[in-house]
Amino acid sequence: MDLKWIRHNLETLAASSLVSLMKWNEKCSWESSSISDYYKVLEVDYDATDEKIRLNYRKLALKWHPDKHKGDDAVTAKFQKINEAYTVLIDPVKRLDYDITGNYEIEKYTLPEYLTRFKGMILTCNGLGISHTSVW
Repeated sequence: MDLKWIRHNLETLAASSLVSLMKWNEKCSWESSSISDYYKVLEVDYDATDEKIRLNYRKLALKWHPDKHKGDDAVTAKFQKINEAYTVLIDPVKRLDYDITGNYEIEKYTLPEYLTRFKGMILTCNGLGISHTSVW
């Protein structure tokens, strides 16, 4: 197979998937201010291990703990968002559910972030719209 052909098809697939997800995102009634990307809240990659999530959570929890910033409501809100993100991402069932149905503010992702974030949807049979029955 020609490497240029493969690259072109992957780029075309990624672009069409991005457009589809952007259209789907416009139909959602979520308030973008109340929903945030938990991976970005914890400052971890989308394929981060539990250990990396745990380490970043501890670092951020210490940095933004309300006892260090007495009386600051913004810090308390940020700390609560960090706890919420950790609670979801550390539990495998909740994390999978979040990865499938979570925050899709597509326009805020760079192409590498998009491909990393949604590779599970893009690279599976159902993500490509192919049924599980063998057609080969």
